[in-house]
Amino acid sequence: MLPTLRQLQYLKLLAEHGSFSRAAEAAFVTQPTLSAGIQELERNLGAAVVDRARSGVILTSVGEEAVRRAEDVLTRVEDLVQAARSAGQPLAGRFRLGVIPTIAPFLLPKALPVLRRRFPKLRLYLREDMTAKLVAGLKAGALDAALIALPYDTAGLETAQVRDDELLAASSRDHRFAHGEAVELDDMQGEDVILLEDGHCLREHALAACSLEAPRNTPDGGGFAATSLHTLVQMVGSGLGVSLLPAMAVEAGLADQASVSVRHLGADAPHREIAVAWRKGSSRENEARLLAEALRGV
Repeated sequence: MLPTLRQLQYLKLLAEHGSFSRAAEAAFVTQPTLSAGIQELERNLGAAVVDRARSGVILTSVGEEAVRRAEDVLTRVEDLVQAARSAGQPLAGRFRLGVIPTIAPFLLPKALPVLRRRFPKLRLYLREDMTAKLVAGLKAGALDAALIALPYDTAGLETAQVRDDELLAASSRDHRFAHGEAVELDDMQGEDVILLEDGHCLREHALAACSLEAPRNTPDGGGFAATSLHTLVQMVGSGLGVSLLPAMAVEAGLADQASVSVRHLGADAPHREIAVAWRKGSSRENEARLLAEALRGV
């Protein structure tokens, strides 16, 4: 006998919640029902998948491998269901889109009205998070697509470009950068560069663009990092240092209310690539590409 999808769902929930009672609650079944399903799964596999202990549930090596494969199977089945429901009606019904924080507040206010007009039956569920978590969500089937910034390791994913996003030099209005037409990349050397905190891909893009090493926290207060672009702009405007801002954010008015000057970075200005990403083999590929095409016009 082969394991059933229901048994695989039970196992996945058991791994996520760490106890039979919480997994049963998440599955909307009684604890004996879930326990019986796991026991039947173990008989079908011919091996134990969990060790039952007072401290909770511990997956065996077979159980860990079974969870990994179960997640893939369940994701593909869900893809099948969504593909059938949206057949002939692209971008209709539920679509789970992840967006990184350095894109969401600057693109979505313009994009959402356009998407509503073009795809009136679309129910867009948004999740804002760091790139690493969004990529993990794509691979696990928790997201259908994500708006991310490249370069980034996209192994196991496919992408479609939305736009190039130039990185601009930002300084306070009394800084020397504010008094020229453009800033050369070499001019960034020796400056106190303020970056976003670890986890933001824009931090890595800025470091790579300027060939800088990540600043370290020092006793004199150096090495400050911002939690968001809005905080970063305020820090730059206060004269704490210089930074790089994405043109998308500047066009959306990020620097308008701060004492910040923005300049291009020479002729070969660095940029990041805004792209829609999805899991390879996903049945939502055509819709992800359609979404990227729609966003290009925003």
